[in-house]
Amino acid sequence: MRLFLMTALTAALVVSATSAGAQAVPTPRPLPAPEPPATVTATRNEPAALAFTPDKLSRLKVPAGFELKVMATGLGNARSLLVMPDGGIYLSRMKQSDMWYLKDANGDGQIEAVERKQVAQNMGTAHAMSVKDGKMYVAGEKNIWVMDMAKDGGLSVPRVFATGFPDAGQHGARGMHWGPDGFLYAAFGSTNNDSPTPNPEEATMLRISPDGQSREIYSSGLRHTIGFGWHPVTGVLYGWDQGSDWHGDNIPPEELNVIERGKNYGWPFCYGDKNPDPYVNVSGIPGQITKPEYCAATTGSTLNYTAHAAAIDMIFYTGSQFPAEYRNSVFEAFRGSWNRNEPSGYEIAHLSFDANNKPAAVTPFVTGFVYQDEDGWKQFGRVAGVAQYTDGSLLFTDDQSGVLYRVLYTGGK
Repeated sequence: MRLFLMTALTAALVVSATSAGAQAVPTPRPLPAPEPPATVTATRNEPAALAFTPDKLSRLKVPAGFELKVMATGLGNARSLLVMPDGGIYLSRMKQSDMWYLKDANGDGQIEAVERKQVAQNMGTAHAMSVKDGKMYVAGEKNIWVMDMAKDGGLSVPRVFATGFPDAGQHGARGMHWGPDGFLYAAFGSTNNDSPTPNPEEATMLRISPDGQSREIYSSGLRHTIGFGWHPVTGVLYGWDQGSDWHGDNIPPEELNVIERGKNYGWPFCYGDKNPDPYVNVSGIPGQITKPEYCAATTGSTLNYTAHAAAIDMIFYTGSQFPAEYRNSVFEAFRGSWNRNEPSGYEIAHLSFDANNKPAAVTPFVTGFVYQDEDGWKQFGRVAGVAQYTDGSLLFTDDQSGVLYRVLYTGGK
């Protein structure tokens, strides 16, 4: 009897183990579809950096009827701008990990040393800023901070609003704005050029709850969308995405995307209007489908611009100081290339919209920072932040020499 029970128990264990083993066998995955070899010709061409001096101002060009002025110099790594209704200007500086408050108190069009004050420090890679309900929010690499704002522009000690964001890698600049729905939108770039990473929040735009306690991946496949915003009339969310490096002079282009919830914009396997990137390994595609099949299921760009121009910030212009045709259009800062045979970017560009409030064309607006002479390519400005001033003029920064520029419409006066 005992022998029978042991035999039966042993048989049951064998059956149980066999069943468990059968369940543990993974489902075979198909091998990725083969792709032909691709050879890329890439160029590292970083124009020689020159410091800003007043004589260089004559090199800069703006459209007829506009005037370009220098509002401040010596600002260090001047990145993002945020203009307050009273004319105060907040400035973030990534390399110095701090923030400044600037104000032209005497109205002379210049911001002197006595009109500047440091209002926050020790904020690693502080970049994008956004204000809500009298509080300042600042995005860095791993944290978003919040501070109380004083009437004189001062800020309280930073408190962590949200944390645990992806590593920066080569893309430490974060874009961030409070959305019209009351949620905070923040974009986090990829840590590389060609490969998806285990962290699902990389190369995405996140939508963060008003209390900072929860968040969702709003959209993905965005290599590095720093500048974004909502159209003042249609409410459509647009963003400029930076394309990958080392894929040649002309691909991938800089992309203007209509950013929508749940959409995948293709990086790293696709660029532009769902074009497969021949220089990205197919082995990382989820499901091991072909690259064209994967790209067909993504969302293509709305408009493209010159490759490697390095889109870094944008605003919708809502003022009246410029001619009427500029209202509700976009001004975009392109910081400039370093891996293109003929440099691109180093400019403020203008994105026009048609009568139906659809993006129409991108044209240069402020140019001349980069030029070629007998000694090769040179540049004296890497544009970064862009903002609308209280009178409707346009402000933008140069984070290389620390210059704050101002563009006014004079109509030829």
